[in-house]
Amino acid sequence: MTETSSERAGPMRVLVIDDDRKLCRLIGEYLGPMGYAVEAAHAGPEGVERATADEWSAVILDVMLPGLDGFEVLRRIRARSDVPVLMLTARGEEADRIVGLEMGADDYLPKTFSSRELLARLRAVTRRSAVRSGAARPDPEFVVGPLRVNTGSRTAILGDRPLSLTPVEFDLLASLAKARGRVKTRERLLEEIRERDYEVFDRSIDVHISALRKKLGDDAKEPRFIRTVRSAGYMMVDPAASAG
Repeated sequence: MTETSSERAGPMRVLVIDDDRKLCRLIGEYLGPMGYAVEAAHAGPEGVERATADEWSAVILDVMLPGLDGFEVLRRIRARSDVPVLMLTARGEEADRIVGLEMGADDYLPKTFSSRELLARLRAVTRRSAVRSGAARPDPEFVVGPLRVNTGSRTAILGDRPLSLTPVEFDLLASLAKARGRVKTRERLLEEIRERDYEVFDRSIDVHISALRKKLGDDAKEPRFIRTVRSAGYMMVDPAASAG
């Protein structure tokens, strides 16, 4: 069997959006030894924010949630992300399954599921997603105004000028470009860089960002590309959003 890039990189990250904290804990305890890093959100608005602000291998989404129901959460996720979504329902009604699938859910499970069935379906939706992504976008390129970042060829071009970046600088730039318009915390950036086995720690992220800004010709006070979000982290400015 061919090993996927996500499997090589480390645990697959799964977000469980469910107000049943005990169930979230049980899912985490079961999936953890199977190679999944499980995190949880317990309300609809929080689930939307978490699901769209970070990178996940899959989202497990309950239909019945406080704040926003699962269908509205799914609609908002699908407006910004094609992450695989496995929906859960306590009712198991056919109408709910049809609505969820038509809105973009990848699969559906009643809350009477067994752990083995959850794992099997989770593996199936992430495998299908990997196949689709590989076929449709073998060399993903992210464009931010005049900046183009290609993660397939590991190149960055500003206007018509190639940028000479260190491996750490490129990975930071790619992470920010992919999440453009959304804040990346220092902790999350540090986790991503550490997965590459680079010698990066604590506030050294700030040093690398500073060097990256210089190569981009960016001004921290009036950023065109990388904005510092106080007490949070960094964000790649989205020119389209700024223009709007």
